[in-house]
Amino acid sequence: MEATLQKFHEEREVPLIPARMLNEFAYCPRLAYLEWVQGEFEDNVDTVEGRFRHRNVDQATGKVETPVGTAETSSGASEKSPEEGETEQVFIHARSLLLASQRLGAIAKIDLLEGEGLEVSPVDYKKGEVPDTPQGAWEPERIQIGLQGLILRDNGFSCRQGVIYYVASKKRVIIPLTEELEKRTLELLDQFRKTVAQGTIPAPLEDSRKCIRCSLVGICLPDEVNYLSRLGETEEGEKPEVRRLYPARDDALAVYVQTQGASISKEGDVLKIKNRGEVLDEVRLMDVSQLNIIGNIQVSTQAIRELCEREIPICYFSYGGRFYGLTQGMAHKNIMVRRAQFKKAEDQFESLSLARRFVEGKILNSRTLLRRNHEEVPERVLRALGLMAQKAAQAGSTDELLGIEGTAANIYFGEFAGMIKNKGGIGGFFDFENRNRRPPRDPVNALLSLAYSLLTKDMTVILLAVGLDPYLGFYHVPRYGRPALALDLIEEFRPLVADSVVISAINNGEIEEKDFIQRAGAVSLTDQGRRKFLEAYERRMDNLITHPIFGYRISYRRVLEVQARLLARYLLGEIKEYPPFRTR
Repeated sequence: MEATLQKFHEEREVPLIPARMLNEFAYCPRLAYLEWVQGEFEDNVDTVEGRFRHRNVDQATGKVETPVGTAETSSGASEKSPEEGETEQVFIHARSLLLASQRLGAIAKIDLLEGEGLEVSPVDYKKGEVPDTPQGAWEPERIQIGLQGLILRDNGFSCRQGVIYYVASKKRVIIPLTEELEKRTLELLDQFRKTVAQGTIPAPLEDSRKCIRCSLVGICLPDEVNYLSRLGETEEGEKPEVRRLYPARDDALAVYVQTQGASISKEGDVLKIKNRGEVLDEVRLMDVSQLNIIGNIQVSTQAIRELCEREIPICYFSYGGRFYGLTQGMAHKNIMVRRAQFKKAEDQFESLSLARRFVEGKILNSRTLLRRNHEEVPERVLRALGLMAQKAAQAGSTDELLGIEGTAANIYFGEFAGMIKNKGGIGGFFDFENRNRRPPRDPVNALLSLAYSLLTKDMTVILLAVGLDPYLGFYHVPRYGRPALALDLIEEFRPLVADSVVISAINNGEIEEKDFIQRAGAVSLTDQGRRKFLEAYERRMDNLITHPIFGYRISYRRVLEVQARLLARYLLGEIKEYPPFRTR
């Protein structure tokens, strides 16, 4: 049986399960699946501190002689084998040793291996303090030591115990490799392998304290998924108990560069923006979420490489503000979600079902914006938009839905001027008659076009980070170079983010007549006007709002990410339907 299993791993090139991942699986099966199968990872304070604590043991040092009849050691292991019967007693003290076992289908990076001759003990470093538990360590930590011990035995060593060193306590805890620990380790290893083979992500933990410190909680969305997966099972009117387990805002922010002829270079951990030798600005890479380039600006190869390595996208806009591309590092590893996306997109019923929800959300949010900002919106308009939303939810085809959306847009933009309080003086500089573009023929449409372009850019960046393909949508027809899925998902946010920031910028006097250029019937922003509008847009994205479903407060930028991740959870079958974002 063991020989057959080993042959299976060798012939099928089945990835070896890392001991660290088995630790994660024992702690939370969903966390291990997200990290190892779907390739998700996100840093938090704990993960950064953990790497810092490991900085010494992560440096491979020392030498380990390969035991007789084995050849699976690495990290500087010697190929020399002693003669048969020879027992050379050598003291072992080696750091960052990588060992594998094809029999177990597992691999381990041992922080420290110590012992004498063939009698060795793995030492695993943990950043925290010794836990108050009878076994001296939590089960996931003991399981990791257990698998390391089994791998060492398969490589010809004798291993009867392991050690966990708790850095905060500066104490060593001995972990005996008992039959019970060995049995539990093999049991979990088998469960993990079967979970991976099934290709179904484990359900989130229920109201667990483990989620509070988890770095992947914003990706996992445990409370949100649990609540949405039970929709219809709870009594009507019952409020969800959903914890906000991740920061309400992003610490890193978008950087925009629009000075024509400027250059961007990297010096250490800083991006320097220069123009003709003069330093215009400096920004730390750790503070950058995305780099946005408007017009003709040069970026050095070193800066591009560093941004790609840090998974910071570079977004490109035409001088007029059209978003036309981006540079990023390697594509997201979660191929499963893209396979599910492509499969759903081929299903006309599934595509229509999602498209209905996108358009329904857009119409209802347009109605809400009018109700909040219009000087005196006619009741017939509100009724008409409400009716259009109902029709959108029941549309029988994409063509019918397009017609409904067009009708609703005409009604909405027919009343858009009523939300603009500052008309721009006697001449009515900010008068608005209808929606027009390519090119915009009035200042309001120029602002709307730029706002929609920025929103599309942000959603495209988020979709790539989530692992979805932004170019394959369910409502917008795929077209070369058009991020159709990003356009699908921003439908709900066009009124709430883009239209709202345009109305606010005009009404508050942030944008004035002097901020525009008019040429041959087309209108565009000056550099100064664009700078002011970008600031207004970023403030809107950073604005905290109460989520209408989950009840916690997060920024609009976070809301966009939550919606994209909920779409991914729907595509993978974790929740019953995609919930559009509809503000109250």
